[in-house]
Amino acid sequence: MTARPRVVDAHHHVWDLSVRDQDWITGEALAPLRRDFTLAELEPEARAAGVGATVLVQTVTAAEETPEFLALADRSELVAGVVGWGDLTAPDIAGTLAALRELPGGDRLVGLRHQVQGEPDPDWLLRPDVLRGLAAVADAGLVYDLVVLPHQLPAATRAAAALPGLLFVLDHAGKPPVATGHTQPWADDLRALAALPNTVCKLSGLVTEADWRTWSTADLRPYAETVIDAFGPGRLMFGSDWPVCGLAATYGEVLDTTRTLIEGLGEEERDAVLATTAERVYGLR
Repeated sequence: MTARPRVVDAHHHVWDLSVRDQDWITGEALAPLRRDFTLAELEPEARAAGVGATVLVQTVTAAEETPEFLALADRSELVAGVVGWGDLTAPDIAGTLAALRELPGGDRLVGLRHQVQGEPDPDWLLRPDVLRGLAAVADAGLVYDLVVLPHQLPAATRAAAALPGLLFVLDHAGKPPVATGHTQPWADDLRALAALPNTVCKLSGLVTEADWRTWSTADLRPYAETVIDAFGPGRLMFGSDWPVCGLAATYGEVLDTTRTLIEGLGEEERDAVLATTAERVYGLR
């Protein structure tokens, strides 16, 4: 019997509301997320799904969160990498990154992220102070995760073009409007970003861009196929987006759906999406 291929979950979160509020969890629709989500809860779900390693990703704009995540990773056999947060606009961002590396679990720091999707300026990534901070991320040997909305993709493309030495990882495929059934202008803007060699994409977050109650794999397929065609399996990685995915699907359903969406690829290509791209991009042990 052939062993099931290894899986790396390149995108999940955890939080403890007694430590820090998650101020983005507002309204009745997100109410199921207003509780603690811990590694202890995730680990059995991930193991049952065949996931052998994960990347823990920042949730809030708080400098204290990243050291906490690094310490969690240091004690965990599951978390192989952390994408943290740092103030890109701060003059001492390089020093901040160096200091994070010296902390317990600092060797697990693989990248940085900022909630660009919440910035009112669609060109926030192109601000001179932000570009300077992004250059420091590159100098530190880290990657930069992009969490942007579709209308912010053009600025992301220009930022990536301006910094060819920095690898940009697009989270959640740029949040396409799955629930509407429309693909434009998202698809064209995604392809423009993918045309740059220093870009990678996460096949993640699609179920929560669809109708949470009625979505089907068929609803996701046009968006997944666009991403696969634009980036290719060697620049594409699976992410669960747990626990946010729970608004629309279980952990296992998200992974099973991803497997269905990539079933037309060759064995090595499927392995790239499910594991080897994330291992390479994030330098996971």
